[in-house]
Amino acid sequence: MKICIFGAGAIGGYLGVKLAVAGGADISFVARGPHLAAMRANGVTLRSTGEESVTVQPFCTDNPAEAGPQDFVIVTLKAHSLAGAADQIQPLLGPDTAIVAAINGIPWWYFYKHPGELEDRRLATIDPDGSIWQKLHPRRAIGCIVYPAAEIVEPGVIEHTYGDRFTLGEPDGSRSERITALSELMIAAGLKAPVRPKIRDELWVKLWGNLAFNPLSALTGATLDVLTGTPDLRQLCHTMMTEAQAIAEALGIRFPISIEKRIDGAAEVGSHKPSMLQDLERGRPMEIDALLGSVVELGGMVGIDAPICRSVLALVRQRARSAGCY
Repeated sequence: MKICIFGAGAIGGYLGVKLAVAGGADISFVARGPHLAAMRANGVTLRSTGEESVTVQPFCTDNPAEAGPQDFVIVTLKAHSLAGAADQIQPLLGPDTAIVAAINGIPWWYFYKHPGELEDRRLATIDPDGSIWQKLHPRRAIGCIVYPAAEIVEPGVIEHTYGDRFTLGEPDGSRSERITALSELMIAAGLKAPVRPKIRDELWVKLWGNLAFNPLSALTGATLDVLTGTPDLRQLCHTMMTEAQAIAEALGIRFPISIEKRIDGAAEVGSHKPSMLQDLERGRPMEIDALLGSVVELGGMVGIDAPICRSVLALVRQRARSAGCY
């Protein structure tokens, strides 16, 4: 089995190292810059809390054509980078290659095999010209919800701090041969990789917090403990999540937990900077549309207004524009 980690940064590197150590698959990394140079020269080192560090030496390249067609392409890019990478991914695709979308927010494939009148709808905030849908057709897509936290502490070195679950799901809810094979491979690598029949439900549970915590952190500079522990900020998070819940439920989503429990879960993470705040501080593009713009767009599709989400969206977009991060 051949697996390519496309965009092998912190999360992709963590996953790729775990798979490489376990064996059972030929693992390649597509990366760039100093991180790629270091991985080529010295291999990829993973440091996980409570475990000995491990170094592997997979094939690493910035030219996907050198890796050739794969069985699975695990895409671990930021959501806004996918459109620009779609052409680069093409050399990795054979007739039956699956694309595992380990990406935050609402994915381009969301309405593929979606029951109801919205089936096969494209989202302008995610795929404005339909090119992602065309080049990375959703028939290839496997949904993946990412829970681990990791960062590149120096080129070629990844530090993993918590979490080992990558929930998987087919857009049509089936337990296909391909998703079963991938899940078994990931479990053999010491990861949690459950296959869920309703992957969109779990996608929304993660997004539920991200759509509030991320933009509010970028606007205020506050970490998770402050956002969840300051009464007025916590209430604002609650209001945004209430609006989003109404939109999601109109799309058939069922939430297994309450808003308060979701916020409490984020509070347990402590003084963590959400990714949008990290990107703002580093001058990098922010995942605004995948995490919040798409939710507001979905609200328009189902006829539900979300005035607080719309207002926060306008503010965080302007904050990003002012910083050159949008």
